[in-house]
Amino acid sequence: MRKQIDYYQQKLVYEMDPSDLFEKLEESKEFISLDTRKTFAFEQEHIPNAINIPHREMTEETTQHLNRAKTYVCYCDGIGCNASTKGALKMTKLGFKVVELIGGIVWWKLDGYATEGTKSTKGEMFECAC
Repeated sequence: MRKQIDYYQQKLVYEMDPSDLFEKLEESKEFISLDTRKTFAFEQEHIPNAINIPHREMTEETTQHLNRAKTYVCYCDGIGCNASTKGALKMTKLGFKVVELIGGIVWWKLDGYATEGTKSTKGEMFECAC
């Protein structure tokens, strides 16, 4: 049973769901949403106030302006996309504190949260769903 407890505890250290992220963004300036998709996808729709660095473009140079004291929550489209995992790995290798968003922007919207961009959605949630 101890191995199973350790597994779940470790899992929660490295990932969060949309309601966790919404709550963190509301209560703290220490978390930053990081969209790891290509720029065109970010421009169409992204989590409010997110920044965009496509995982293929993550280097020392492209991340040098970021605050290493913050925690970056990497996300992509959702479970059919691994850009958030690739981005989280690259950001970790670059020395950043990183968490991955479970379900990406798809689950963010399914949970009722708004998006920004040319194809933004209004959202229905104004507080944490859990």
